[in-house]
Amino acid sequence: MRDESKPAYLEQLTTRLRERGAVIGIVGLGYVGLPLTLRYAEAGFRVLGIDIDCDKVERLNRGESYIRHIATTDVARARENGFEATTDFTRAGEPDALIICVPTPLGAYREPDLSFVLDTTDALLPFMRPGQVLSLESTTYPGTTDEELKPRLESRGFVIGHDVFLVFSPEREDPGNPDFHTRTIPKVCGGVTPACLEAGIALYSPAIDRVVPVSSTRAAELTKLLENIHRAVNIGLVNEMKIIADRMRIDIHEVIRAAATKPFGFTPYYPGPGLGGHCIPIDPFYLTWKAREYGLHTRFIELAGEINSDMPHWVVGKLADALNGRGKAVMGSRVLVLGIAYKKDVEDMRESPSVELMEILRDKGAVVDYADPHVPVFPRMREHRFDLRSVDLTPQRIASYDVVLLATAHSAFDYDLVRQYATLIVDTRGVYTAPLPNVVKA
Repeated sequence: MRDESKPAYLEQLTTRLRERGAVIGIVGLGYVGLPLTLRYAEAGFRVLGIDIDCDKVERLNRGESYIRHIATTDVARARENGFEATTDFTRAGEPDALIICVPTPLGAYREPDLSFVLDTTDALLPFMRPGQVLSLESTTYPGTTDEELKPRLESRGFVIGHDVFLVFSPEREDPGNPDFHTRTIPKVCGGVTPACLEAGIALYSPAIDRVVPVSSTRAAELTKLLENIHRAVNIGLVNEMKIIADRMRIDIHEVIRAAATKPFGFTPYYPGPGLGGHCIPIDPFYLTWKAREYGLHTRFIELAGEINSDMPHWVVGKLADALNGRGKAVMGSRVLVLGIAYKKDVEDMRESPSVELMEILRDKGAVVDYADPHVPVFPRMREHRFDLRSVDLTPQRIASYDVVLLATAHSAFDYDLVRQYATLIVDTRGVYTAPLPNVVKA
């Protein structure tokens, strides 16, 4: 019997989702969208993926993965279960649910750049129909869903919570982490109206083990920012502690390992050459920007940002001092950067601090090469340009450099080989725990 208290479109939508008869549309098939696509296909849904990258779409339709930690066999299995990728936005009316997973970078002055979200929404709107749920997963400032997406839907004559449903559910992917999977990571969800929240819960419940409802889209948007600001601030703290420990000639990694033995009240965070990835270097500034609208100055967040942003320069300073101690200048020195992806064992280059290290060294006159088994050719990037390929780590090759800068600690590297043949190593990741005459901690 039909529940008369529910909008008819909501009852039809939730029934189709519960019975897995709904079609799921994933817009943006990147590091967030593709794992979500595979999870819905695995859960028994037909999935339509929409992306503007023709090459990506063609590879996925051939059953191939283009992301290292996602197996081609998983993409092929999804294709067998009905997954299809397209660049055709006119098909946006086919799915019962549209989930937007597109980038939200920063602009030139560290202001939020919502162009990908808004352009994507505008491209979908002419083809949307009553009975659909639209979910935004892209990280953004509190108010984006209410202030930007809701008016766009209403301008097309939709009534939010009656004939279409609008939610925000932040992505929580951790690329390359084998301990967590899309299905097992709890999903926070907030709706514009109670009916929207019900639609969002119905959307994610069949694919995710636990859905965590919150009172509004703004609460969901701030949840994501808090998660990443928490990490950024604590990494900023430990990066500052690294500088203090270095001046005191104490190994910060030894200190962290010792502190981590405390079974309560301490969570280990680790220093590095800077922040990388799409979340931690970017997300705090979304809140900083929005807070100004309320007359607030996010001093704590911005201080951590300053410390983390300065790390590449501090590392290069340590490298320069190490070279100077061996009678060499940075200018003219041959530097091998070990690992240029932003994190261990992935190929993702977004906001990688390794690239900034390479640029600073190049600007100072160094001859820079890199080795990274996951990035065989330096990719095209919006703000960075190097005409380089990854070099092989042979004894002769390693010995030919004045310094090896260990920037990303991939498991594939033979660290004993590097230690044996490198004249000088600047270790930013604490790989070498014992004191060694050719290793400088940074």
